[in-house]
Amino acid sequence: MLKKKIYIVDDHPLVREWLSNLISQEPDLEICGTAESYAQALEGLAQTRPDLAVVDITLGEESGIELIREIKPAWPELAIIVLSMHNESLYAERAMRAGAKGYVMKKESTTRIIDAIRTVLEGKTYFSDNLDREAGSAMEQAVSQLSDRELEVFQLLGKGYETRRIGERLQISMNTVQVYCARIKDKLRLSNANELLREAVRWVETRAQS
Repeated sequence: MLKKKIYIVDDHPLVREWLSNLISQEPDLEICGTAESYAQALEGLAQTRPDLAVVDITLGEESGIELIREIKPAWPELAIIVLSMHNESLYAERAMRAGAKGYVMKKESTTRIIDAIRTVLEGKTYFSDNLDREAGSAMEQAVSQLSDRELEVFQLLGKGYETRRIGERLQISMNTVQVYCARIKDKLRLSNANELLREAVRWVETRAQS
């Protein structure tokens, strides 16, 4: 049997090890490589040419969504699944727009993870049953209206980044960061910069606890 090659991109060593062991037990699947960062992933994918990549959304200070967005033009035939701790109702649509064909939360059973991999390898899409049921809080619904870049700025604010550091991190000017902040305030219906910062910190803390 010709096994399908799977590549794992996750910044947590224990997750990479757990997922590698899980997939390696399947007779039709094999691990061809793993990476913990954006740069490692691009290099590894070029060398191994897998059939499917499993990508986490958060790769340390880097974005898995941005990685997927860069991968797809280079390897359009590569199937991609997001495996993440983040709420699917907020991130699944963003992952799809970037080029992912599946989204599974890490709290799902191992059976569902393998099912997702096989489903996407067959050319279909896979999203958990929770996606249609999760309405989320009022703030979650509001944040879901942010663009990908606005969400990045919002999250960096919540992590304590100042405007200058956000600009350096995203390689944009301080004026552009301020424009994004103004848009975020409007979309979230916040009155001032202090409210924006408070909600950003609260958002990041909530995501860390979920």
